[in-house]
Amino acid sequence: MIKFSNVSLIYPNSTTTVIEDLTLEIGEGELVLVIGPTGSGKSSLLRLINGLVPHHTGGILAGNISVNGLSTREVKPGGLAHLIGIVGQNPANGFVADTVEEELAFAMEALNLPNETMRKRVEEVLDVMSLAPLRSRTIATLSGGEQQRVAIASALVMHPKVLVLDEPTSALDPIAAEEVLSILHRLVHDLSLTIIIAEHKLERVIGFADRILYINGDGTSSIGTPEAIMKNSSIAPPIVHLARALGLEEVGLSVRDMRRKTAKLRESTQLTERPMTPVSARPVIEVSKLGVAYGTKLALNSITTTVFDNEIVAIMGRNGAGKTSLLKAIAGVNGAQSGSVTVHSLLTKDLQSKLRRETIGYIPQEPSDLLYSQSVEKECEQADKDNQVAAGTTFSLLNELVPGISLHTHPRDLSEGQRLGLALSVVLSANPKVLILDEPTRGLDYEAKRSLTRILLEFATVFNRAVVLATHDVELVAELATRVIFIADGDIVADGPTIDVLLSSPAFAPQVAKIMSPQPWLTVSDVVTALDEKSP
Repeated sequence: MIKFSNVSLIYPNSTTTVIEDLTLEIGEGELVLVIGPTGSGKSSLLRLINGLVPHHTGGILAGNISVNGLSTREVKPGGLAHLIGIVGQNPANGFVADTVEEELAFAMEALNLPNETMRKRVEEVLDVMSLAPLRSRTIATLSGGEQQRVAIASALVMHPKVLVLDEPTSALDPIAAEEVLSILHRLVHDLSLTIIIAEHKLERVIGFADRILYINGDGTSSIGTPEAIMKNSSIAPPIVHLARALGLEEVGLSVRDMRRKTAKLRESTQLTERPMTPVSARPVIEVSKLGVAYGTKLALNSITTTVFDNEIVAIMGRNGAGKTSLLKAIAGVNGAQSGSVTVHSLLTKDLQSKLRRETIGYIPQEPSDLLYSQSVEKECEQADKDNQVAAGTTFSLLNELVPGISLHTHPRDLSEGQRLGLALSVVLSANPKVLILDEPTRGLDYEAKRSLTRILLEFATVFNRAVVLATHDVELVAELATRVIFIADGDIVADGPTIDVLLSSPAFAPQVAKIMSPQPWLTVSDVVTALDEKSP
């Protein structure tokens, strides 16, 4: 179905090739997972498949790529629209209509399909993607995860033979992500759809992949079965790192496999308790009877909660539950609200300019909203100047999070993960008293997430600051958060220590917790520490 023949790609002003002499065949009805470090070229490879690279993005391409016998050199991307569906990292950039139903019908209207065909396909995909309740909603009012499901539905409605997805589960809660991946898996097996997915959250998708294509970031790449690639890959889900830490000869890629391999270990280990992280008694964020509504839709229903110094609080819940609305209210950027929110006794809606920057650091779901300069260098220099810190402070933070970014690169040319790293560096260089993050791991690989975890832990404990983040990344929450607030339909339904909330929810429990249950261990380091204490 897809054939790469000696393909090499390099972008203008770049000193290294993105892809070097890649020869690869992907068959009909195959699901291939593309992995690699942040900024290694995964998105570029996906865009090669439908001709967006180099027809729209530029770059020097050697070799040939064919899809279903059509060469992407000879056919413009529009000529492949009937054959290939593509969903980008940021689905909002691809929407052209106002409502969900109109968006689903748009591409079919462009191909002049009969009305009966369009109606039938729209109804089918609304059911398949569980979007029927949202059919009349304005896309701008949907949550990030809901928008992602609409984008996937817009691609599926065209009945493509090839589906290309760039981080399709990055904004989805664990249950929605499982549903979407199960749907894709069924399409592969029932309709022989060929699917190529680039994804950082390997714990979600690796069990569905037939093969993995590993892009190293230096132009080289390797392809093989998930088991073969995971044997030596530095990029691996927690389940693989657990197998390595326990010295297992074979790597299990599912919770069931790993439970079987660790049965004797669990049986021979007494139940232990995870030590609780001490928290300050000084309240810094006080939310009182907060209500938020968008028109007739109630997003938050009279929420009251308090966040203390040193705390790292994770806001969790399904897509559309009200997490972003709560963060915006805390950050003081949501005007349609009742009740009050104070940070260090200051009403957040009244904070302005320099005082706001010193009090609250806020990174929205789309970090590009904070970036406006023409290069990374200018962005960092302006942040140093605005935040009145030593020259080079912001770029130094960026290098810790996502190393290797050129100062001369335009922020728009960065990958999603690199843009997030830049926005985070700009905000952190101000050393705000409170840090608010909305989906901070979108586009970040495991190494970048480890750097983010280290920086946020230092920010909270060493500098005595509060961090509040909304995320669907249960593995990040297990490593980082001291407390979890779970929101459903605008109400707080759970609020407590991370271990209590995560272990009580099968859907939101991390991989290690599922494998090692009933032991109260959330992370690989928890397991290693407990076993070290057990050893004589």
